Amino acid sequence: MLIMTTLKKIKAYCVFTSFKFISLEVINSYFKARGLLGEKISNVNIMLKIFESELKEACCILILYICCSYEFVKYLRQYINNTLGSVIEEETEKFTSAQNQFDGSGYDTLVQRVTKQTRESKEYREMMHALKNVMMVVVESLINKFEEDRMRNKELGSKTKKERQSGYYTDNGSDSDSSLNQSYTFMSQEQLQLLVERLDPIQPKEEKILRFYAKSFSSSPFNMTREVYTSLARHLELYFLSGEYSLRISAGLDVSNKDVNNLLKKVRLLNEYQKEAPSSWIRHPEKYMEEVVESTLSLLSVKHEPNHPDFLSPVYFLALLDIKAVWFKKWTHAHYSRTVVFRLLEKKYKSLINAAVQHCLDYFEFCKATVNTKSRVSDYSQQHCSDKQNFSYTGPELQYVYFVHSLCLLGRLLLYKQGQNLFPVQLKNKKDSVSITDLLVLFTQLIYYSPSYPKTALAVHTDSYSPASLVMEILQVFCDQTGCAAECLYADAVIDALLDPVQSLLNGTEVYVNCLETTLSDVADILARIAAVEDGLSLLLYGENEKAAKEDRPTAVHVIAQFTKKLLHDDISLLSGSKSSPVLKGAFIFVCRQMYRTCEGLQVLIPYGLHESIGEAWKKTSLLSERVPTPVTGADSTSSISLESKNILLWEETLLDALLNFSATPKGLFLLHSTGTMNDCVNFMFRSLSKKLQINEYEEFGNRVIVTQIAATPTGAVALQSSGFIKALVTELWALLECGNDDLRITQPKSTPVDPIDKSCQKPFLFLINLLSYPAVFELLNKQDIPNKPMYSLREVPTDIIDIIDRLIILNSEAKIHSLFSYEQSHIFGLRLLNVLCCELNTLLLLETQYKVSHILLTAQEENVTETSEGPGDFIIDGLSVERNHVLVRMNLIGGPQERILPLRVLDKGSDPYPWPMFSSFPLPKCYLAEVPRKAEFRQDKDLDKLLSLVKSPEKQTGWTEICRKQFCKVMKARPDIISGTILAELIENFVSHLSESRLDCFFSTGNSKAVDTDVKNESLSSVQQLGIEMTVRYGKYLNLLKGHAESALCFVLKNCEKFLKQQQRTVVSSLCCLQECYAGYDWFASSVFLIMSGDGEKTLTFLQRFSHLLVSAFLWLPRLHRSMHLPITTVESGIHPVYFCSAHHIEMLLKAELPLVFSAFHMSGFTPSQICLQWITQCFWNYMDWSEICHYIALCIFLGPDYQIYMCISVFKHLQQDILKHTEAQDLQVFLKEEALHGFRVSDYLEYMGSLEAIYRPMLLKDMRSIKVQNT
Repeated sequence: MLIMTTLKKIKAYCVFTSFKFISLEVINSYFKARGLLGEKISNVNIMLKIFESELKEACCILILYICCSYEFVKYLRQYINNTLGSVIEEETEKFTSAQNQFDGSGYDTLVQRVTKQTRESKEYREMMHALKNVMMVVVESLINKFEEDRMRNKELGSKTKKERQSGYYTDNGSDSDSSLNQSYTFMSQEQLQLLVERLDPIQPKEEKILRFYAKSFSSSPFNMTREVYTSLARHLELYFLSGEYSLRISAGLDVSNKDVNNLLKKVRLLNEYQKEAPSSWIRHPEKYMEEVVESTLSLLSVKHEPNHPDFLSPVYFLALLDIKAVWFKKWTHAHYSRTVVFRLLEKKYKSLINAAVQHCLDYFEFCKATVNTKSRVSDYSQQHCSDKQNFSYTGPELQYVYFVHSLCLLGRLLLYKQGQNLFPVQLKNKKDSVSITDLLVLFTQLIYYSPSYPKTALAVHTDSYSPASLVMEILQVFCDQTGCAAECLYADAVIDALLDPVQSLLNGTEVYVNCLETTLSDVADILARIAAVEDGLSLLLYGENEKAAKEDRPTAVHVIAQFTKKLLHDDISLLSGSKSSPVLKGAFIFVCRQMYRTCEGLQVLIPYGLHESIGEAWKKTSLLSERVPTPVTGADSTSSISLESKNILLWEETLLDALLNFSATPKGLFLLHSTGTMNDCVNFMFRSLSKKLQINEYEEFGNRVIVTQIAATPTGAVALQSSGFIKALVTELWALLECGNDDLRITQPKSTPVDPIDKSCQKPFLFLINLLSYPAVFELLNKQDIPNKPMYSLREVPTDIIDIIDRLIILNSEAKIHSLFSYEQSHIFGLRLLNVLCCELNTLLLLETQYKVSHILLTAQEENVTETSEGPGDFIIDGLSVERNHVLVRMNLIGGPQERILPLRVLDKGSDPYPWPMFSSFPLPKCYLAEVPRKAEFRQDKDLDKLLSLVKSPEKQTGWTEICRKQFCKVMKARPDIISGTILAELIENFVSHLSESRLDCFFSTGNSKAVDTDVKNESLSSVQQLGIEMTVRYGKYLNLLKGHAESALCFVLKNCEKFLKQQQRTVVSSLCCLQECYAGYDWFASSVFLIMSGDGEKTLTFLQRFSHLLVSAFLWLPRLHRSMHLPITTVESGIHPVYFCSAHHIEMLLKAELPLVFSAFHMSGFTPSQICLQWITQCFWNYMDWSEICHYIALCIFLGPDYQIYMCISVFKHLQQDILKHTEAQDLQVFLKEEALHGFRVSDYLEYMGSLEAIYRPMLLKDMRSIKVQNT
């Protein structure tokens, strides 16, 4: 079968090749018969040479198209088979006898070998002679028939006649490679004679040739245009290398010259094709594209002779026509063509890249010479400012055009890894090679030191062709490409070059830069783009190698911060008093903003006090803006408010926006408060968000994070309330929940929501959760009574949080129920919100003590029963009763993941859809209490005995503290379960006792005050603390840690603690609720220590008093620093606890470095790690971890240091990473983190990981933690 297939292919090939030769012979005979191959036809030899292959191919196709009928092909096939069949078979047998088996390549070799031998045979020559004679008769007959048809159709319109005379064929518009889509025809003797006359030397034959090229490019299929293009490129290459060409750069270029004009037209034809070809060459073999690319690069690489450095090479002409190298941009856009281009550049045409680099270097050398002569006008690029009708280019202008082309080409080249691999390049006149960094430094220097360039004849479009704008455009593109930026931009040398004039201005050195402020603003834009990316930010903060950073060489962040601060203080002599200075100031403030809105950036920038400088600048500007008249409606804007006033208002908003972005981090928010501009910033944010609401930009991640951070502080919550932000949020929620979308025409009834919370209300629900952290809840709800109106209008819309609680959660009257259009849906929304809020134990205590929420829910459950003749029947199981049951269990049970059982909020299939027992009175059913895990049997342990003997030893050896810590870690890793109960109490009691006696370890001085039982007998506790005591005792008894009289003992502890701490508190005048009285919340740490001490009040109080001397007390025991005299007054007045602006701040910073995916998930959700960590730490992980793990957390921080609180939270996030990513995708991360306990988390499992974090971060963290006493802000 293979041999038969081969024979058929060889015969078919012979038919085609034979017919092709026959066709050419017929055409030659045809022309000879009409006398057209004599002297006259010799005039078109040049054109025929150029188009030899195309004409032959076209003629073959032409004859085939006319003559190929079925009968003719059948006759020809039979004729060849009879004549050459035996020859083909004989040659085939000879080849296959030597090679019995052959693969695909062998098969092709067989075809070629047999075809060659057949065409060289005597039989083939005889057959061709005979066929030639036959074909002459056939063609003559066809021509005569065509002439008859033409004469009959002579009356056709002039348009048809013109088309017939204009060329050899007309095209049907197809770009395919099939001749069947094109119509060809012979020309008559008269037409051919006319064509010959038109190509006479007396006539402008160049024009005719160019027209032919143009027609070929526009109408031919790709394989033909490829031949046309390569032939034209080769023709130009030979021309530039020939002795005929003698143009020089120094002589300039006169475009009006006929020869130059024709040359430009030819190059323009190439350039037009270069820009169009990429759209179609993907559909053709790669070799076609490679031929086009190689012919182009070969032409552009034409070099001058060594003795002619002034040679005007082809690339100058291409640059004149395509100054921004658009052709190269299109060729490198797709990977398909880019690979070929870069491969050829690397292997054969690297000189093209070298020349471009060299020319950029030459231009920069010229610019430096200009600067040295203090000249502001460059002959290199600015002489062309004469009459617009001047069609000539000077030598310097030609050089500048080539420079722009080279710059754009190199900028595009460096975007891709393959292009970057072409570097470094070695230049002839330069000893060292030029690397990518060297080239980027050169680009950067061009921004500053190249002369400004006006829009002249070279810039007829709106694009700017000045070096600075071109380099800016390139660098901006680099910044947007992460991989390219990392390879090219992120280098100390490049950043130093960008900041070189800035450093000079700081040093007071004169800088010769055109349009200095504009240029500096552009550079600031690049720096801001770099700072917006993680790797770029790291480069600005720490340099290329953080570990090898030199102390004597400040990193970029320090230069930028110093310059920005001097700008704000108008402390730079060369720039002061300039009208455009606010633009420059705003540009560099924005660079700083990109850095200080991150935790690591803020840490570096804090010493510069930018928040103070920006705050002062805003206060000065706001005084000016108060004088700006309010715009009058209908009045001319130019008359009602001047341009200067508009600029003042814009500058004020710029400063407010800069201040607002400090609140993106916990410590930044703390610094913002110290400026006294919190309310103004929040008002500005609300106005901005209100405007963006109209264009659907409300969901911007950064804004949601800022709102969440602000809401985590008392001052922030009050500012949100006063700005109208909360009112707008509540109003929007009510519209979605109760009113629906009035803008939509209702064509069908609205479907009943399947989810507990409709999707339309999901985002406001999450926003409320973000907003209502405990500090916000306390400021917004403390001592606020529920309205409980006798009647509610259907049009009455809630406006604040107390209204939401009144209308959606505490539905204790018929009036409230009847005021809701969607009672069940709205009430479920309220119960879900209540469930999340109550996960924060302080919020739970506040709601329970002020509004008796549990009682109201129990009453609702009691009323939700079936009626029977015998009285109340079973509970009705519906959506509301299931939600209430879950909330009641959550609110009234304390315990970790293995200590309490929460009923599900879904119904099962089957006969018993809801197996969880409901209740309408306390106590809770026992099924919700998990069995208390049995205590592990105590076995003697050498390591534990050693640890106990160490902490009890009265003689403290050198390094005792460190020895105890190492031994503690050893026991924790080996047998963590035995560190509990009395052993744990004994360990921490003795260890803290020793530290409190050491002057080095004591951080706070508390005096000798000690509360006595008799002093606190008459003291009363708040209702929140009383309820907290009840919950603590109930939990302690469940754990078998407490016995009778535990409540009175815990009351004794809390009263003494309150009095003891009050002696160290400041008197503060503030409108914040949290600063009006005692600590706003329950003391969960003291209660935890009480349980560890098994309810021994005396031991608990003694421990706490000693513990209060230590630094760790500031972060474990939150009431310890409430209004404390140990804190600066500004810290106290802010109402922001150090756990938030120190611990939580560093948790976010470490999370970004250690678990970037988790950090990104938080950012996308609009939630913050600081808020959930503040909640965990405040309540000592109660309800999130089992009691044994809570004990380990406390022991860990006491023994190993306060920074372990941070490592602990990072470990929790590491444990939850997959769940966090999953719930971020489900858009309920906040709900998950607040509602779910930390299943499977064990402190001992992550002890080694925490140790690795300590090795990296401890010096920085402890330094910052120790600085809380003297916060210099």
